[in-house]
Amino acid sequence: MAFSIDAHQHFWDLSLADRFDYRWLNEPDKGAICRTFLPEDLQPQLAASGIDHTIFVQTQHNLEENRWILQLAEEHPFIAGVVGWIDLASEQCEEQLLEFQHEPKFVGVRHITQDEADDDFIIRPDILRGLKVLERHSVPFDLLFFVKHLHHAAQLGRELPELPMVIDHLAKPEIKSQRRDDWLEAFRCAAACPNIYCKLSGMVTEADWRNWKSADLKPYVDSALELFGPDRLMFGSDWPVCELAASYRQVHAALLELLGALSQVEREAILGGTAERFYRLSL
Repeated sequence: MAFSIDAHQHFWDLSLADRFDYRWLNEPDKGAICRTFLPEDLQPQLAASGIDHTIFVQTQHNLEENRWILQLAEEHPFIAGVVGWIDLASEQCEEQLLEFQHEPKFVGVRHITQDEADDDFIIRPDILRGLKVLERHSVPFDLLFFVKHLHHAAQLGRELPELPMVIDHLAKPEIKSQRRDDWLEAFRCAAACPNIYCKLSGMVTEADWRNWKSADLKPYVDSALELFGPDRLMFGSDWPVCELAASYRQVHAALLELLGALSQVEREAILGGTAERFYRLSL
């Protein structure tokens, strides 16, 4: 039986603000998500949408978040994987990775590249050295890019051909304005690298928060289907960030509508099979 997997969700606990940096939640437009979100908040959403498992994705540049979430994953079996963080620029990068690699639910690494002041951060020599550590250990890497960073994806795909990478949120194209001219060619070049995958996630928050409809997302989903194909695409809710624009159920329903023309096998890949294979989940 095929499992349904949400390949991209988060948790945070504002009572742990002394340990973690949650200042971004205090921005004026983040009021709807400026509260604690934990597994017990997510479970009813999963049940309502028929989702079996999820993958937590890091929010902190902090090894302590890895430890906290891995403990939550032990307590909540629906959390099938944890994409954590290690300091790619550090001389201790490999040592940090080895601390977590024995954990069966530690399945990948992410860095919040989009927030780095240096637009070329991800191709700095010290960061490439850290990514090569991940490549040696076959640990997948999530690419959190804005459109302006997306041209780096193809270079990474060529320089690190054995490193599985996945583009989060389609690199955040400007869905609200329906702009594609600054995004599509770099997206196409990324897709030409067989080790690069893409998450159909984070789209509603790039659309008009109050007035979006599934048709607004369609050109971007169609491009992803054409360029990556179902075997390199995976569903992600981006919960609870998605709550800025839509409920969990609305996000899931919109994607199901947009995948309606696909075969059952193709839908099952996007809704679970690709994530299971990419992150090597033990389900």
